Amino acid sequence: MSERDATHDPALRSWVESAQAPGCDFPIQNLPFGRVRRGDQPWRIGVAIGDQALDLRLAAERGRWSGALRALLHPLAAGDLNAFMALGAQARRSLRAALSHALADRSAQALLAPCLLPQSQLEFDVPCTIGDYTDFYVGIHHAAAVGRLFRPDAPLLPNYKWVPIGYHGRASTILPSGRPFVRPHGQVRPAGADAPLLQPTARLDYELEMGIVIGVGNPPGQPIALAQAEDHVFGLALFNDWSARDVQAWEYQPLGPFLAKNFASTVSPWVVTLDALAPFRRAFSRSPDDPQPLPYLQGADNAARGAFDVQLEVWLQTAAMRDAGLPAHCLSRSNFADAAYWTVAQLVAHHTVGGCALRPGDLFGSGTLSGPAPEQAGSLLELTHGGSRPITLPTGEQRRFVEDGDTVTLRGFCQRPGAVRIGFGACSATVLPAAPQR
Repeated sequence: MSERDATHDPALRSWVESAQAPGCDFPIQNLPFGRVRRGDQPWRIGVAIGDQALDLRLAAERGRWSGALRALLHPLAAGDLNAFMALGAQARRSLRAALSHALADRSAQALLAPCLLPQSQLEFDVPCTIGDYTDFYVGIHHAAAVGRLFRPDAPLLPNYKWVPIGYHGRASTILPSGRPFVRPHGQVRPAGADAPLLQPTARLDYELEMGIVIGVGNPPGQPIALAQAEDHVFGLALFNDWSARDVQAWEYQPLGPFLAKNFASTVSPWVVTLDALAPFRRAFSRSPDDPQPLPYLQGADNAARGAFDVQLEVWLQTAAMRDAGLPAHCLSRSNFADAAYWTVAQLVAHHTVGGCALRPGDLFGSGTLSGPAPEQAGSLLELTHGGSRPITLPTGEQRRFVEDGDTVTLRGFCQRPGAVRIGFGACSATVLPAAPQR
């Protein structure tokens, strides 16, 4: 597991002045990676610092780097984050330390300042090439709340507390933050009808999740042990797994989600490395009344600090609010550590225990991260009790589910005494009207 080092020093300051701004998501203690471009330039890999992004292609050319560091920068200068992630945790830590030193060292400012790109002028892509995507269901409060809607007497299925539940999703429609998507069509069976209809979903929902980005893969047939699991994780991002609840209700038996989940998912532009998150770990524990995990999912380090203390928020801005110049409204707040029944390391260990091969850039979704209180729900399905109790926004508008023109934004950040606050940026998308049916 990543340890604290000089890069986490709360006294560390960057010559990029905006990195010291109050509430900044990207101080020098963060340094997340993303894929960016300005205008018609090629995509390149950048590191967020304050309100800027350090272009690693230009930085590789202009900076004073050792031969070993130049080798680490080579795939990043070529725009290939996947190839860099495949180099492993030690390579990531070495480059992180070098970038931290360079962005704090005034003598490097003249060389690297021309390599900075204002984030406000950039277009963002999905941070890396995502080959495979698995969505888990680790949010126990979400699972229980949804279960109570449909199975009041047995909200959690018998396997939930024994095995990390997940399904394989669709990587091709994972979209970068800021990109809108069209309301999907799907089969829906109206109440009391004998046959389904093909129509746009009327129960479009968001899901507040964390994305887990795999760094180093494993060969087929060779499981990853829990103790080594985090060595295979590059970092975390925000993730919105959009859901068509009416389509899902009709199609999910017997094999689970399909069209209800494959039309769009939104990921934040920056991947925050596990190293940056080292000061924000928490002990991982369960109620003594719950079954303890099987041995392959147990470990002393995982119990001592396997959870990540990430505060999460969901914001909604309707089209009417946007037209009136009104800001988004916060719908709910929760925390990754409070919501997740399984840790990041346990997800990696379980995903591979049967011999599955992971590859650099594979993405895990955590599942909806609702808190224990009703107002901490990570989806409208929970907040509106299945659509039966609409919420009223400050404008007087009501919402049961997401409507056309709505923009949903997820935000996440970490803060605690003795550490500098870091954030994930925004994970945002706007819903467009359904396309005409052909």
